[in-house]
Amino acid sequence: MLATIISIIGLFAWLYLIALRGGFWRLTEHDRNLGGQYAAVPATSIVAIVPARNEADVIEKSLASLFAQQFDGRFEIILVDDESDDGTAEAARRCATAQGAAGRLTILSSRGPETGWTGKLAAMQRGFDHVRSLPLEPDFVLFCDADIEFSPHVLARLVSGAKAHGAVLTSLMVKLRCESVAERWLVPAFIFFFQKLYPFRHVNDPDHTAAGAAGGVMLVRPEALAAAGGFRAIRGALIDDCALGALMKAQGPIWLGLTEDVHSLRAYPRLADISRMVVRSAYAQLSYSPWRLAGALLGMAAAYLAPPYLAFFGESPARETALVSWLLMAQAYMPTLRFYGLSRLRAFALPGVAACYTWFTVESAWRHLRGRGGEWKGRYQAPRAQKAAERFETPDEIEANREIEV
Repeated sequence: MLATIISIIGLFAWLYLIALRGGFWRLTEHDRNLGGQYAAVPATSIVAIVPARNEADVIEKSLASLFAQQFDGRFEIILVDDESDDGTAEAARRCATAQGAAGRLTILSSRGPETGWTGKLAAMQRGFDHVRSLPLEPDFVLFCDADIEFSPHVLARLVSGAKAHGAVLTSLMVKLRCESVAERWLVPAFIFFFQKLYPFRHVNDPDHTAAGAAGGVMLVRPEALAAAGGFRAIRGALIDDCALGALMKAQGPIWLGLTEDVHSLRAYPRLADISRMVVRSAYAQLSYSPWRLAGALLGMAAAYLAPPYLAFFGESPARETALVSWLLMAQAYMPTLRFYGLSRLRAFALPGVAACYTWFTVESAWRHLRGRGGEWKGRYQAPRAQKAAERFETPDEIEANREIEV
């Protein structure tokens, strides 16, 4: 009896996800459907803000792709060097010189985040404050990661699409690297789960409450971001891109979609590398709530783990019901596998992949309880971790800040 109830719960879960969750699994929200005539975007000025912390190995390739954008308007780049100790700033200057674009690059240094801020948001606010101080404010600000590579026409497409939609935030989900064995098994599922949590069609519907963004590429109207309070309004958010999406949707329409023209340069060769990426923010997605964690674990067990188990070891009618759930699950996952050029047969292994992500979520909660949540390049940025590692200003810093305020 219990097995039958569990199998029915799993079946209803997949019927709901497929029919009523914005068609997230179909991957229809793509930048090829962004709209606008991206061949012509006259009289537009853009400033890109690139926060970077120890990115010397990829920053030159990333910046070179930005300098190579086929864009007729004014386009400048601000690199915010977030306490790098690997020569990130020097590599950026070297790239700008090689591209003949030294006059288009500004490098700002950061002293690191103040208490209550995450590092990336603090660096982005540093760059945005600089933009707001310029004599002429740009039409758009592009926030992008330091470990991605753009195709030459992406910026023009983004601008024309943003104008066509009247969007205050236009964001692209970067196509993640999918080459190693670990990446080929786990990366497509990351995209699948992200779209399930933040259905792109719902995000792009001005009348729907869902909001989100992808932090790799975010084109923002600066006046709207300033009106929303800037990054100070979300300064402690660990999942900063989705927090920004919610902040900006209150200011006007936003748009989020997939792209095949912006690629991640960051490699995840081992299972442990992908684990660190997910563990950093998985518990934050649950608002650091033990009750939500318990609900998520039960939901993952019923929707992903129970169907194959009952299909093999259950008795009728639980066995047949679970098999239908497993088939629906695999069918929903197949478009994502096709997007990454992988065999659709891998879809039947999604329960095993989901088990890995379930464990990552448990580990994320455990690390948070130990005061080591939100780990990123030597920083622990989850709320409890921030409190444990509170940073005090030196007398010289206090005096410097006083002079700046004056």
